[in-house]
Amino acid sequence: MAQKNYERTIRTTASRSQAYAALTTGFTQWWTSDAGTFEKPGDVAKFGFSGKLGYWKFKAMSLEPNRVELECVEALHIHEGHPKEIETEWLGTRAIWDIQETVGGTEIHFVHDGLTPDLLCFDICEAGWDMFFVDSLQAYLDTGTGKPHV
Repeated sequence: MAQKNYERTIRTTASRSQAYAALTTGFTQWWTSDAGTFEKPGDVAKFGFSGKLGYWKFKAMSLEPNRVELECVEALHIHEGHPKEIETEWLGTRAIWDIQETVGGTEIHFVHDGLTPDLLCFDICEAGWDMFFVDSLQAYLDTGTGKPHV
């Protein structure tokens, strides 16, 4: 049986353009205060987590009003007590957000393509994405205040 990627959908009262901005230039508002931005395909941005937890660099593969796709091109995911292999498991994975206008707001479908249960980091990363994408991004888009890592 094929392993399933991490995948979630949120619905927000924000507009599609507000959602797109949050997923290209607003990461500091909902993911991590140490975040880069993307203005055009090919841009590379770093996302850090206090140094001690590591960082990821992503390359913008697609930046369209209804789709943001990033590929992890560098990774250092540090977790004490886990094998060294966990550090680079995100390399080559893709974070893909599909953004669709709905009645009264926007639906955002997120797939972390390559983040599957067979990875050492899956449980940690699933909990992280649930906290940052499902909770923090949702809060940021609906209220203007997210819960990013600081």
